[in-house]
Amino acid sequence: MNALMIQGTASGVGKSLLVAGLCRLLARSGVQVAPFKPQNMSNASSACPSGGEIGRAQALQAFAAGIEPTVDMNPVLLKPEADNAAQLVVCGKVRGRLMAGRFKEDRGALMHEVLGAFNRLRDSYDWIVVEGAGSPAEPNLREGDIANMGFARAAGIPVWLVGDIDRGGVFAALLGTMETLAAPDRRRVQAVIVNRFRGEASLLGDVFEWLENRSGTPVLGWLPYFPDLVLPDEDIPYTGMDRSGAAVKPVGGHKLRVGAIQYPRASNTTDLDPFLADTDVEFAWLRDPSEMTGWDLVVLPGSKSTSADLSWLRARGWPLSLERHLRYGGRVLGICGGAQMLGRRILDPEGIEGPPAAEGLAWIPIETEMLPDKRVRPVTARSRWPADLSFTGYEIRHGLSSEDPEVYPFCARSDDGQVMGTFIHGLFDDGRYRCAVLEAWLNWKSATEEDITERWTRDLDRIADAMAANLDLSILESRIGVRLH
Repeated sequence: MNALMIQGTASGVGKSLLVAGLCRLLARSGVQVAPFKPQNMSNASSACPSGGEIGRAQALQAFAAGIEPTVDMNPVLLKPEADNAAQLVVCGKVRGRLMAGRFKEDRGALMHEVLGAFNRLRDSYDWIVVEGAGSPAEPNLREGDIANMGFARAAGIPVWLVGDIDRGGVFAALLGTMETLAAPDRRRVQAVIVNRFRGEASLLGDVFEWLENRSGTPVLGWLPYFPDLVLPDEDIPYTGMDRSGAAVKPVGGHKLRVGAIQYPRASNTTDLDPFLADTDVEFAWLRDPSEMTGWDLVVLPGSKSTSADLSWLRARGWPLSLERHLRYGGRVLGICGGAQMLGRRILDPEGIEGPPAAEGLAWIPIETEMLPDKRVRPVTARSRWPADLSFTGYEIRHGLSSEDPEVYPFCARSDDGQVMGTFIHGLFDDGRYRCAVLEAWLNWKSATEEDITERWTRDLDRIADAMAANLDLSILESRIGVRLH
């Protein structure tokens, strides 16, 4: 089988970036490779050029492989709407809700569609790198599993297990995961990798030998910790926060200061990555109105539950803090669900995301109606504001709103010009357009017009270089018949 699956001891141990790095390493070594994730759970998604949506990580992995993303790369996507419910997206299209109480029963029925998507990719590419979800060491979730060992067994592919040494207890986590697995699944684990190591390699001593003896599985090596990667993160937007999770305060008078509000169902937060990547920008996620001092631009990002997140904003006093921010000359930008919050009303008669009607903040002149059919499409166009420039992005939304064509790709702006909204994700990825907006709207000029994709390429190459330098990949090279470099 021309495939390999990367599983992890837990969520957030680096599976997505390892798959992206491996896709990059294979692609630049001349292998036609594609990523695959049977089941993803994330509110960060991306529109495929051929239609439909997939997890943001799979879109990045396709970028690493140098290919166009398709819905076959992530056939099941769960987009959490509440603690007990998620929107179910199958092969790129919404197929209702998946309730927590029926999670195990309902997901198992999707295996045939997952395998169908996988087989189509397998027939089209030399090699498939598969990403697991969470951890396979969850006995309560093993029955009906389509995300980890259940899929690996059905597809007949080997597994590499990854653990994160930076969070501590990595050797116990790796060994414990192996011992939790059923014997047939344990035999499927071909190798182990230690991720996010920092410090002197000699400190590891003979612990790899110990782990191999205890687990019966070879350790391929370790990968370094990269604290400064700017690659799309489809989970919680930890980037820009200190270890306690508090927002990093702006410093340095010469920098643009951008803060984004982290409400509970914030989605497509990668829209803010270009600000994080720009060394002339101080960026942070804001979790409390007390952190609102000193920002030039405050962003309301997308939301999977717009009305619920709007209620959260009101309950915590955010509108008053935002009004004070505007009185002192600050700017406010709403993206997708954030733009809907800034409008006059949100109508949802069919209960797609929330109550039948909710009053917005009424800072921009739009009204939104939630519709059953979701608009999912890539966008390549030219702007009307602030100048005639090309840009790219994508739309993923249920809401239909009136839009002002004079400020396109923004949907509306306030009379005083301080508040604007847009329904296009990834709008600031294009360096030239981003800089034009910031100069026209905030009278600030960046020292760089770099596209975010240029930064992605550099960071993906760094991961691929580290894999080639620190892992014993002979087991993979012998199967592919190519030396990886």
